[in-house]
Amino acid sequence: MQAPHQPALLVFSGGTAFNSVAGSLRNFTTRVAHVLPVSDDGGSTAEIVRVLGGPAVGDIRSRCLRLADDSNTEGKAVRELLAHRLSPRNSEEARREWYEIVEGEHALWDGVSEPYKHTIRAFLVHFHTQILRNSSERFNFRNGSVGNFFFAGARTFFNSLEAAIFLFSRVARIPEGSSVMPVISTEERITLGAVLSNGLVIKGQNQISHPSVADTPGPNQVNKMAAGSELEAPIQRIFYLRHEGRQRDHEVFPDPNPALLADLEACDAVLYGMGSLYTSICPSLILQGVGERIAARDVPKIVILNGSHDRETSACMAGPGPMGAADVVLALQDCLNRRYTDMELNLPGDVYVTAMLVPAGGEVHVDKHRLTSLGVRQIIEVDAMQDGGSLCQFEPEALVNAIKHIVEQHAAFQDGRSPANDSADNENALHINVQQAPPLLGFHDL
Repeated sequence: MQAPHQPALLVFSGGTAFNSVAGSLRNFTTRVAHVLPVSDDGGSTAEIVRVLGGPAVGDIRSRCLRLADDSNTEGKAVRELLAHRLSPRNSEEARREWYEIVEGEHALWDGVSEPYKHTIRAFLVHFHTQILRNSSERFNFRNGSVGNFFFAGARTFFNSLEAAIFLFSRVARIPEGSSVMPVISTEERITLGAVLSNGLVIKGQNQISHPSVADTPGPNQVNKMAAGSELEAPIQRIFYLRHEGRQRDHEVFPDPNPALLADLEACDAVLYGMGSLYTSICPSLILQGVGERIAARDVPKIVILNGSHDRETSACMAGPGPMGAADVVLALQDCLNRRYTDMELNLPGDVYVTAMLVPAGGEVHVDKHRLTSLGVRQIIEVDAMQDGGSLCQFEPEALVNAIKHIVEQHAAFQDGRSPANDSADNENALHINVQQAPPLLGFHDL
């Protein structure tokens, strides 16, 4: 019997928020391309980039681990090893623990077979050799991620981020058909900048999203939801700049990963995942060619709305107060249109966003009339839950069911069929609350 067709999804996200649902997506389809930024400059990633240079690997490592197969004892042991962080208390304690790991004597190796241990250790040793060779910079191991060290070892060994991802995917046993890709394929350091509406320029993803207030040197634990100083003004645009530069005249325009453009031409749906809007999602959308590819596709283009505000969305270009759901859509449309640049597309917003998934009980205001005026034809409220910190998060199974509902409904209309009655599949989902929007028919040629 022929296996049923699995739709191909392309997800723009960061390395943290979407992790809660990334593993659950395989219940719908294993054909998922996860596109992640490589501009992170905080935590353990920042220390690796400071000493060895190159693109940031933390978000990619995080997603690979979330997708890893841990269905058996060895898979769980490998995942635990690569997810481990060294002591956050002081650098010497972290250094001692690191030496136990790299020498193969740490208890984390228990349960890892010799072939796997040999492979993983080889790249950890190579990473260690690389930082020792850089005698001008002393490496701080505090709060270091073993997975990041493995990834950096593989990248510097192959001199290729793509090859490191391939190796990591095999070691972490990511399911066939799933892929994790950097939005920019490069061996260079990538730096993000933000222009606020008052003209102020902020350099660095960490400074834009969650400035560190720690008074100790070296890597610190990152908490994007921790209380901190608000932005002086709303973010107007995100851009890339040379690492040594600080102003808009140092802007650079890197090319997007060719694999991303190819996947955009073949996918069955585009998802803008939850996460930090301007530092996790938008850096992937401002690249030349991305907006053009998305606009040309007649597929569902779904915004998955955050359940709460953060520093980046606490101020709004449209007026006082935080950004609402419609403001999020406008920000995505501006990025895809490359607004405020010499390469502006000026395409209508409905070619970029056709649907929105909203967590029930979330704090982001949803104005259905504004969303409809922006071309959002389907608004679905999805069951959500409160985490330990009282943050509103999607219930993963319900979110997957909502995505499935939109994708399959679109496919049915494309094939001239009536959408199947999938009430049983949506028993745990949303209040499949399409807000009386017209059927999702996609969009047509510009």
